[in-house]
Amino acid sequence: MALSKSRALLLGASLAGALALGTGTAWAVKEGPVEDPVRVVKIAKGAPIVVGFYTVLSGPDVGQGLDPYRGAQIAAEDAGNKLLGHPVKFQAEDDGCNAEGGQTAATKLAANKQVVVALGSNCSPSSLPAAPILWKAGIPDIATGAASPKLTDVKTRGAGYEGFTRVIYNALFEGEALAEWAKNTKKFDSVAAIHDGTPYVQGLVEAFVNKFKAMGGKVVAVEAIGAQDVDMRPMLTRLVTTKPQMVFFPTYIAATAHIVQQAKEIDGFKNIMLMGSDNVADKNFLAVAGKAAVGLTIVSPPLDTESQGGPYKELLVKYKKKFGEDPNTPWSPYGYDAYMMAAKAIEKVAVTDKDGTTYIPISKLQEAIIGTKGMKGITGDITCRPNGDCAQFHAVFYQFTNPDPNTFEIGKNPKTLM
Repeated sequence: MALSKSRALLLGASLAGALALGTGTAWAVKEGPVEDPVRVVKIAKGAPIVVGFYTVLSGPDVGQGLDPYRGAQIAAEDAGNKLLGHPVKFQAEDDGCNAEGGQTAATKLAANKQVVVALGSNCSPSSLPAAPILWKAGIPDIATGAASPKLTDVKTRGAGYEGFTRVIYNALFEGEALAEWAKNTKKFDSVAAIHDGTPYVQGLVEAFVNKFKAMGGKVVAVEAIGAQDVDMRPMLTRLVTTKPQMVFFPTYIAATAHIVQQAKEIDGFKNIMLMGSDNVADKNFLAVAGKAAVGLTIVSPPLDTESQGGPYKELLVKYKKKFGEDPNTPWSPYGYDAYMMAAKAIEKVAVTDKDGTTYIPISKLQEAIIGTKGMKGITGDITCRPNGDCAQFHAVFYQFTNPDPNTFEIGKNPKTLM
């Protein structure tokens, strides 16, 4: 049966868009004076430039997402909440730090054709399903905390991640740095690890384990738990019999709290080093774990005020002034840098006509984002590789010394280990 003219045109447009996103074909979308093979966002004079933000905004890990979102808002405010003469508007979606939430949040952002770019997530389980949904809709994605190696591994991640970049480090670098520290600095010969099956945690554990083995060390156990598990005792009882010198578990707040609390109940853990990650660099961890948090060491990028320097100190002042409280975590600079990276790229490629209407070509925008070189962010130098990794990683180790959440301050509690 022959297609009607309108259906034929619709099918042709859909095919062109699919090809453009998938293969970079010469098919193009045209809006006003601007043509682009992916999409052109048209913003009328006086209308806002819409920036999407998806991250965890509820539950025990809320600080991990709320702080970078607030950091992005401060970045926009520093520029007068204007971009190319347009007001800036955020559309924030809670992804729950899980795959289902990431899919839902990305779908909501994709439904708004005025969203120019999405920032987030802070959680790899959310970013993995979200990034392809966003790019299919022609929305570049700059992650603020999703560090899973899979997100930027072009050999294994599959299609749809061409629009993904991140200002956070790759967990592969963190795992390898920890293995080198454990073997060369601490002189450990045997270690164990625990993961919860989520992309970031499992990827980080695998990087640590593989590097430690490659250096001649012995991995005596790798235990898997569920992200929502509560009773860790059977697993910990098995693990302690393997007699590791260190146990690495870069799990999220709730699971990490259960592990450190229940390890105290089991004979044999007294002389085993417990090692977490920056997943629990959060005052909420102290509130949940209590006294059991004391002594836990975490591997992290440099997050203390002194390491991050003057711009970070200024950000903390602005944060307190704007939101009436201190951050729960050290992650607000990553939201700040992600916004600035997006804004600079938008300014580079946008075209504004004589009537004040702005046109943003999305393929060129993504090229400008991935082409970021030598940007001086609060978190350090930001230079993007072709796979979307834009941050450098330098390992720092911190240790919790006080269970009182009110004493939380990166560098002091947890204190920096020399």
